[in-house]
Amino acid sequence: MRFAPVSYEGLSAAIARAIRLHADAATWRRIQRAGMATDYSWANGGAACAALYRHLKSPPQGEKMSVLTVPTAPFDGQKPGTSGLRKKVRVFQQPNYAENFIQSVFDAVAGKAGACLVIGGDGRFHNRTVIQQAIRMAAANGFGKAMVGQGGILSTPAASHLIRKYGAIGGLVLSASHNPGGPDEDFGIKYNIGNGGPAPETVTEAIHARTQTIERWLTVDTGDIDLDTIGTVDVGGMTVEIVDPVADYAALMESLFDFDALRAMAAGGFTLAFDAMSAVTGPYAHEIFENRLGFAPGTVRNGTPLEDFGHHHPDPNLVHAKALHDLMMGPDAPDFGAASDGDGDRNLIIGKGRFVTPSDSLAMLAANAHLAKGYAGGLKGIARSMPTSAAADRVAQALGIPCFETPTGWKFFGNLLDAGMATICGEESAGTGSDHVREKDGLWAVLLWLNILAMRKIPVEALARDHWARFGRNYYARHDYEAIETDKADALMRDLEAALPDLPGKCFGPLAVAAADSFSYADPVDGSISANQGLRILFEGGSRMVFRLSGTGTQGATLRVYLERYEPAGGALDEATPAMLADLIAAADAIAGIARHTGRTAPDVVT
Repeated sequence: MRFAPVSYEGLSAAIARAIRLHADAATWRRIQRAGMATDYSWANGGAACAALYRHLKSPPQGEKMSVLTVPTAPFDGQKPGTSGLRKKVRVFQQPNYAENFIQSVFDAVAGKAGACLVIGGDGRFHNRTVIQQAIRMAAANGFGKAMVGQGGILSTPAASHLIRKYGAIGGLVLSASHNPGGPDEDFGIKYNIGNGGPAPETVTEAIHARTQTIERWLTVDTGDIDLDTIGTVDVGGMTVEIVDPVADYAALMESLFDFDALRAMAAGGFTLAFDAMSAVTGPYAHEIFENRLGFAPGTVRNGTPLEDFGHHHPDPNLVHAKALHDLMMGPDAPDFGAASDGDGDRNLIIGKGRFVTPSDSLAMLAANAHLAKGYAGGLKGIARSMPTSAAADRVAQALGIPCFETPTGWKFFGNLLDAGMATICGEESAGTGSDHVREKDGLWAVLLWLNILAMRKIPVEALARDHWARFGRNYYARHDYEAIETDKADALMRDLEAALPDLPGKCFGPLAVAAADSFSYADPVDGSISANQGLRILFEGGSRMVFRLSGTGTQGATLRVYLERYEPAGGALDEATPAMLADLIAAADAIAGIARHTGRTAPDVVT
């Protein structure tokens, strides 16, 4: 029996009518005979019902599917750090947890109706699950198109390039960077804006504010799509394009560097070992180094992305890339060694018998960048994070260009790059990049190094010695104390900050304190102020130490202590770094009370 309107009242009236008709025996028999004479088999009415179901489940191409509203409630602790929201996988697997954060991102993004969104990640455990949900949510929130890396794979710099090249409004980058992966390890979500870079503080603050009040998230009722086949598919009226994650990025690299010279170098016997650490750069490195440049098969090690990174920690430092370091320091070392991290934005550079610190790498690349065709016109400026050594400052001074000191976090470089005030940027945490994207870029740094070596025709050791003879050497190390109880780490920083005004003039061994402060940054482009970005203690003669709590971990707090000693040209330029920093190491504990506050007598990681 048909009825209208479709409501409680309409249904009640239809039931009452049916009861009245049933009481009239003659009328009821006529209804029965008419019903039995109608074909309600699967071939007729059943098929129509099935067609209706298919229409509702997957409407015709371009037709908007009904949006489902899922009630929810806020979770504590969804404030994005310098690189997005990072937590343990088990946290993200809670019902509504990832959805709440993604919806908060979408709610904070203006102008998303009909816009393009880039989605991809580093291939770690839980990536595919969240990508499928993010696609459905993007459709429900009115995006017109989603570009997704094949297999859910997109390195962070490649995602930045896609956003910029195709005019996307932004992108979701699913990664916990250099942190380990697997069911019991780490996961993360970061939003990049339309310039391809990480969301600035105004956006992350809006996202965080929304996570604290969110009451619903939106989706469409459709199944998972095939992420492994390149092509397009419709999801809830939104076009989803599965794209080759490597092709556009590789073409960009070929436009910046002299691939002919690099091919000739490889053909001439120059050898390379690149450790992709079972992470996202594997497919990129295979295509660029082995397929396009002609380095021998096997040049790329650990080149298949794995959800748990082969049970390894995908952080390209001397602890987690020990096998590569040992190879490069051995008798059978290739000419050049390099590695990249989980999402492809960090790098490790090691020549035959010579490790190059990230701070020195930035300075050496800046001094020689003009040898690559993409930078033949020179640099507009250099930018470095405050904890990064001042080695790049001396290069900038020699080149007659500005050097900007920013807070930690690549997002602070975005304004400088967009304004044309800087060309090359770097962080001591092994991140280096340029204005070609708005992220640090591990493979870019490796290719620039190779291009410079091809042009200068000298090994890494000779280039490093030549650089220090010209500019002097900044002996440098970072000591990480990981997973400290948060209240103990906060107490250490609070007590140290309170002591800063009384430090100038005091001596710690041979070191005399010249100044001490809490670093604050005034953005030269928009005038915004970022305060409390790290505690600095500067010594007479140019040495210094910096104390920061890191925002990239997933549990407890990581105390980072940065130690730097400057040795001018003509001084002791080839000494062991620990020996040169011994006085600073002792002073750091005396000044901050590291052992007293944390119970730690040595750092967990030294880089």
